[in-house]
Amino acid sequence: MSETNAAAEVAAPHRYTAALAADIEARWQDFWDAHGTYEAPNPSGDLAGDAEAVARPKKFVMDMFPYPSGAGLHVGHPLGYIATDVFARYHRMTGHNVLHTLGFDAFGLPAEQYAVQTGTHPRVSTEANIENMRRQLRRLGLGHDQRRSFATIDPDYYRWTQWIFLQIFNSWYDPEAKTARPIDTLLQQFASGERPTPDGRSWAELTESERADILGEYRLAYASDAPVNWCPGLGTVLANEEVTADGRSERGNFPVFKAKLRQWNMRITAYADRLLDDLDELDWPEAIKLQQRNWIGLSEGARVDFPVTGHADAKITIFTTRQDTLFGATYMVLAPEHGLVDEIVPDAWPEGTRDAWTGGHATPAQAVDAYRKQAAAKSDVERQAEVKEKTGVFTGAYAINPVSGEQVPVFIADYVLMGYGTGAIMAVPAHDSRDFAFARAFELPMRCVVEPSDDRGTDPSTWDDAFASYDAKIVNSTGESVSLDGLGVVEAKARITEWLESRAIGEGTVNYRLRDWLFSRQRYWGEPFPIVYDEEGVAHALPESMLPLKLPEVEDYSPRTFDPDDSDTSPETPLSRNEDWVNVVLDLGDGRGPRPFRRETNTMPNWAGSCWYELRYLDPHNSERLVDPETERYWMGPREGQPHGGVDLYVGGAEHAVLHLLYARFWSKVLFDLGHVSSVEPFHKLYNQGMIQAYVYRDSRGIAVPAAEVEERDGAYWYEGEQVTRLLGKMGKSLKNAVTPDEICAEYGADTLRLYEMAMGPLDVSRPWDTRAVVGQYRLLQRLWRNVVDEGTGEVTVVDAEPDEATLRALHKAIDGVRQDMEGLRFNTAIAKITELNNHVTKVREVPRSVAEGLVLLISPLAPHVAEELWRRLGHSTSVVHEPFPVADPAYVVDETVTCVVQVKGKVKARLEVAPSVSDDDLEALALGDPAVVAALNGAGIRKVIVRAPKLVNIVPA
Repeated sequence: MSETNAAAEVAAPHRYTAALAADIEARWQDFWDAHGTYEAPNPSGDLAGDAEAVARPKKFVMDMFPYPSGAGLHVGHPLGYIATDVFARYHRMTGHNVLHTLGFDAFGLPAEQYAVQTGTHPRVSTEANIENMRRQLRRLGLGHDQRRSFATIDPDYYRWTQWIFLQIFNSWYDPEAKTARPIDTLLQQFASGERPTPDGRSWAELTESERADILGEYRLAYASDAPVNWCPGLGTVLANEEVTADGRSERGNFPVFKAKLRQWNMRITAYADRLLDDLDELDWPEAIKLQQRNWIGLSEGARVDFPVTGHADAKITIFTTRQDTLFGATYMVLAPEHGLVDEIVPDAWPEGTRDAWTGGHATPAQAVDAYRKQAAAKSDVERQAEVKEKTGVFTGAYAINPVSGEQVPVFIADYVLMGYGTGAIMAVPAHDSRDFAFARAFELPMRCVVEPSDDRGTDPSTWDDAFASYDAKIVNSTGESVSLDGLGVVEAKARITEWLESRAIGEGTVNYRLRDWLFSRQRYWGEPFPIVYDEEGVAHALPESMLPLKLPEVEDYSPRTFDPDDSDTSPETPLSRNEDWVNVVLDLGDGRGPRPFRRETNTMPNWAGSCWYELRYLDPHNSERLVDPETERYWMGPREGQPHGGVDLYVGGAEHAVLHLLYARFWSKVLFDLGHVSSVEPFHKLYNQGMIQAYVYRDSRGIAVPAAEVEERDGAYWYEGEQVTRLLGKMGKSLKNAVTPDEICAEYGADTLRLYEMAMGPLDVSRPWDTRAVVGQYRLLQRLWRNVVDEGTGEVTVVDAEPDEATLRALHKAIDGVRQDMEGLRFNTAIAKITELNNHVTKVREVPRSVAEGLVLLISPLAPHVAEELWRRLGHSTSVVHEPFPVADPAYVVDETVTCVVQVKGKVKARLEVAPSVSDDDLEALALGDPAVVAALNGAGIRKVIVRAPKLVNIVPA
């Protein structure tokens, strides 16, 4: 402490300082905990209570799940938490029953990797991290209902995650009813013969394994052999969303390869239409809605079957949005991973196969195998990139173009992906740039079937590139039984679709970019699947009585990892090493008695726990059911303005636009369909907060240096005598620019930190952190304190007197403005209005009690500790948390007069003080009668008078 500050504290022992703030904040945090100040009652269940509170309007406010990092919080992390706390506090004061709490998303890779490095069990390190984060968040004065907090790693929590998985596993999507239904209803259809089996045999004739395979084609959670993103460096497979644009793992930055493995999937594609349509009713940022729409990726077109020559039962099914160009299809391309490739590849090259098609290999099988290995090393983005040289290889097989009857060669090429459409395309090189480049490279024929609108002619061999148009005539498209020549694109698409459907070789359909959700991870630190396999390999659900299936102890937490660049590897899971846990004898209650089973050794992805946590907040101690129905309807059910129900305000980063939000919406819809919840959507209103950034300083090697130790001299930045560069970026421990909330709280107090983060700018905009600027909000609180408390004696100095009119106007204008800003999450402008009022009050010789109390109530959502302390010192025995928020008197909000500008020929000639309610006619008369205006007109006539009451009159002379 400087000598000046020390002297000031001696002279003013009751001044608002960091030490006093620390004392006040600790005392009130203890008070809130002891009195359950933030506990929100439910209408029923073990958290029921206070019928009067339940009768109020409800407000459910949520933050996105934090992950408890060992590094703890830096000042960028609490931005959203403080904002939701301010919003929740405001709504408590406006008469709402507010549910606001926070749990922890604690399964996943970071804790497991830390366990591998240190030998510390993931639960031990994770629980320590949670306690540290709880401490840091408590110090910020966040008003959370602590009774409702939990972590996804709690067995009492993941028991219900496993239970939800079983509901999804035991369900199928009925496309006619457009809803999920119990799998037993489908089984009954097969058993009764109402729904035929694929091969026509009766259900009774099928083995248990055959029945399981058929039901697996319908279940919403199913295991299948499918192409996956295999990451040898992590030893696990990844969802598409966990792979970066350059084909590397989002975590760890390892190469990711395509492989075929048996994995659990969620049939989210069944809900594609509903996931799209219901976005319209959500109060979400349009940018997030657009990202979800693009990810789902609906497109309309046709499915077409191409028979494969020499294979009576084989057909290549493609989806195209340009079925009108079918006559222009001169070859086909399959994704290298396509399941039909191995079936159609012949033993030898057909006679006349061109050298350019074989890749220099002696047989088609060798060519395909070599090319697949080459393609597996590329990411999806790399495979789709526009590169000059197109690669591929002939499979040796031919297909039949169904409209022309022509044989067309079938290739595999990496620019076709299994994750899009059917993993196969008809290539129309004259009218698609990628197909055009491929055809040129492999000397393949091209046929013009869409008449060019320029002078290039109709011979594609003379073109520089393909011609694409949706507004042109179809040409060269006449077959034995159908002709499209002369039609426009729309008419041609309709005619060819009808023709395909009449012959059962295609149909009009829609396609989606969205793929089923890969739900398996080869990790230890995740929820175990409640699934066991019998000796025939049939999957069985554990009965509810066996939940939760807890994670066993293992000596080695790490999955087997491999050379990151070695694609010829496959997973080995940590759980598979615990034979006593994996191999069990169980009685599943199906009447068959105890039998041997093998447990599933994959675990669920870390997204599982965050797909439904909003429901657990409602009823966190319910051991009998997922959530009490009455409680769920109260907090989440549909209501006016929220037809699909959901959380009233959900705040978090925009980076979760697809992964978490899409998955949570899917789970919510399944639970709704099955009758477990009344809310179709989990989150009605979504708000994306910006990011608090910080300057990163790097030396000549590009290495980050400690930001706190950098000096600025003459516009340059120096560290230990060396000039360094400065760039605005993220804040983090690795960048050596992190500032912890503990540091700021120690120097200024938590209320100052809260105010500064809210005052930095609009909540949805990123902004740079500047520790030097924090003092501005510290001084605001010091001035507020002085307006109520004598710094020398500690006595309250307010008086029981009526405020003057100017002060009343300042107070009620602030109340009106702050209310509007609080509703709109414009906390920076709310603070500006409070600051303006506070500055006005400092000029008042004796502060009226009513004004001081109004000021304290206004600032209380933002700075709750100092507000509680001042409220108590002002003589109140109740907590400010539940005091009514001030209401403005309209008579004092409207200005007594406003300034009207009078212009002549566009130049200001007079300013009039008029009533806000002045009429156009009265204002015109006042303006024309003003001496300055009369002089400016100098006897000239008037052509026009434009009046914009009460602020503008524009006079145009004749």
